[in-house]
Amino acid sequence: MSIEAVIRARLQDGLSPSRLNVINESGKHAGHAGDDGSGESHWHVVIASAAFAGKSRIARHRMVHAALGDVMERIHALSMDLSVEEGE
Repeated sequence: MSIEAVIRARLQDGLSPSRLNVINESGKHAGHAGDDGSGESHWHVVIASAAFAGKSRIARHRMVHAALGDVMERIHALSMDLSVEEGE
């Protein structure tokens, strides 16, 4: 299973998002530090989830990291746009 599929499945299962975009940005970082040559080292996720309601930005990031679990060891970089509702 690709890292993208694992990221998508774990975030879907862990956060039940109303919106989930998983964007592979590895090509932008080819040859840079952290590029392992796999083409799956740098990611950006856009998530809207009711699970984030009332949570601080740091708490939301921790929730994403917890949902991803050990997959975090397999990627170099993860940037996030996290909201309760789309457009928040």
